[in-house]
Order: sequence, then structure tokens, then C-alpha cells
Amino acid sequence: AEMNRVIGHADKALTKEKTAETLMGNFFCEALLWMSEHNAHNPADLAFATLGGIRNDLKAGDITVGHIFEVMPFENTLTILALKGSQIRQLADYIATTHGQPIAGMTLTITGNKAQDIKIKGQAIEDNKLYKLVTYDYLANGGDNLSLLTQPVSRANYPQRMREGLIEYVSELTKEGKKVNAELDGRIKIN
Repeated sequence: AEMNRVIGHADKALTKEKTAETLMGNFFCEALLWMSEHNAHNPADLAFATLGGIRNDLKAGDITVGHIFEVMPFENTLTILALKGSQIRQLADYIATTHGQPIAGMTLTITGNKAQDIKIKGQAIEDNKLYKLVTYDYLANGGDNLSLLTQPVSRANYPQRMREGLIEYVSELTKEGKKVNAELDGRIKIN
């Protein structure tokens, strides 16, 4: 019965196309930022995930607990990394060479296989500045060829499971009278 419990409503499908920026990816990373604040009490500057880790779209209409399990079937947990701007620049290049990945709090332009015009919360990235990145353990441990995330300045691990966080996030939106939604806002541009 729990799997069929309706926790929210989407006016449009949140899909993951083969484009640099996707509705599902944007939604997922906005949820990560929310979790850093509400579950970890350690608000992050930016969020990062990979399209491969998000296993399913969310269809328009009622969203159930079961739908969230399909999006994130794994036992992944919340992780917050402190990274230097120079490390985020490497991550941005990874995003460029893989033709775009889910992000929030960051914008960039892909030119060829390089990331340019990288901004965190609207400000140009500074190489020696520390930024807090929220992601999940699999990626922080170097999964999906992300060894660049395995040498952070510091790392904080949280017991919060991704899918439970997503369920809470959707439930909270619903409680506030909001629909589950995402927009393509040009956070990743292709030159």
C-alpha cells in the first residue's frame, strides 16, 4: 500500500532527454539542495548528479512513493563535499566532456569539450575559494569516472537516503500547495 501512496502531483512529465539540461536532472538537483538544508542542516552552494544515476522519468499526474523508488532504486545517501574552485572547474569539464549532467546552483557554457563561464550562484568561480557541493555517496566515492571528487578538502556523510529525501521534498512541496515542477533555464548552454 505504501508504494501506491500519492505524495504529489506533476503538471508535466519530468523527463531525462539526451540533452545537456533536462527537466528531471534539474528537479533532482533542486531536491539535493533542499536536502542539504533540511536534512543535513548544511546548505550547499551547488548540487551535482549524473543522468545515469537517475533511473526513471516522472510522468505527469499523481506521484507515488513507488514512482520515487523507480527514480532512485539504490541505497544511496547524501554527501556534502568541500571543494576548491579549481576542483569544481575539473567537474565542469567532466560535465562538458559528457555533454551535460544534472546541476543546480551552477551555470556553465560548453564549448567543445571544455566548460567556460562557470558561475556558482551567479558569481564567477574562484579557484582558491571553497564551495560546498551536495551529491550522493556513489559519486563522491568516484563512481561514474568521478575520481576527481575523491580528494575533497573535506567530506561530510549523512545517513539520509536519496529516495527518502526525495519523498520528503515532494511531500513538502505538496504541503505548501505546490506542484512538482522543473524548468529548463539555460544553466548549461552549448556554444
